[in-house]
Amino acid sequence: MQEKTNPLASGILYTAGAFLLWGVVPPYWKLIDHVPALQIPAHRILWTCVLLAALITLRRGWGQVGDALANRKTALLLVLTAVLVSINWTVFIWAVVKGHLVESSMGYFINPLISVALGVLLLRERLTLWQGVSVAFALGGVAFMAIQLGALPWISLALAFSFGFYGLFRKIVAVDSVTGTFLETLYLLPLTLLFLGREAALGRGAFGGPGPLTNVLLILAGPVTALPLVWFANGARRIPLSMVGFLQYLTPTIHLALGVLLYRESFTRTHLVSFGLIWAGILIYTVSTTVQRIRPRQAA
Repeated sequence: MQEKTNPLASGILYTAGAFLLWGVVPPYWKLIDHVPALQIPAHRILWTCVLLAALITLRRGWGQVGDALANRKTALLLVLTAVLVSINWTVFIWAVVKGHLVESSMGYFINPLISVALGVLLLRERLTLWQGVSVAFALGGVAFMAIQLGALPWISLALAFSFGFYGLFRKIVAVDSVTGTFLETLYLLPLTLLFLGREAALGRGAFGGPGPLTNVLLILAGPVTALPLVWFANGARRIPLSMVGFLQYLTPTIHLALGVLLYRESFTRTHLVSFGLIWAGILIYTVSTTVQRIRPRQAA
């Protein structure tokens, strides 16, 4: 994407593009659901790191990498975001290949409201009464499902909180998107190589086997992963965290449609009530935020 003159407009385009791409990507992971689930995020890390290293070389950006590593605060924050994004990738891939796309979509429906809460609690972004009510509705939806199932919806919560905090820390870390994403995967690379080497030694490695298509798809996990991450990091720094949360509704909406309509996952009464409470929260938040922005313009 070309840099826009208006930071808000470019931020919206980057962020919306990231969430749209994340929304349509589950069928890609389904193509390699025969690969052991933990190997897929490992290959995402490996090939994303390789791709971004090549891009940094072409851009002559190794000086920025060195500057980021020399800044203790930046380096430590990127360690934290690396851990968060690895958790998010692993849980999401496992959910997709094991047929839990509906439950993962709930996590990404909850996440925007968690982003709103984090923006208020940690970044001192202002929250109205009705926006607070919207967060309460989302919590009610999670609580209802937990009571009905007799257990917390751990997939949904793990995805929501890991990406919520990831978005928060990537918003405040002082590093450009390509450098930051590269360092995240670089930090994870040693453990990734050890894991993939062990799997290969035990005869369980998926890469390099008789299926060339599998090898190609695993390598393409790099650009499929890197592109929306770079877009997201670019966009999140330009717009309020609450707006990031609003745009994220694109991803779970597409996931839910894919899970129910394409992959025929169950959507029970419990799901309906839980999602209904979350959607009510989203509606309240959207309406209250829209009204809040319109009133000053009318007054002017």
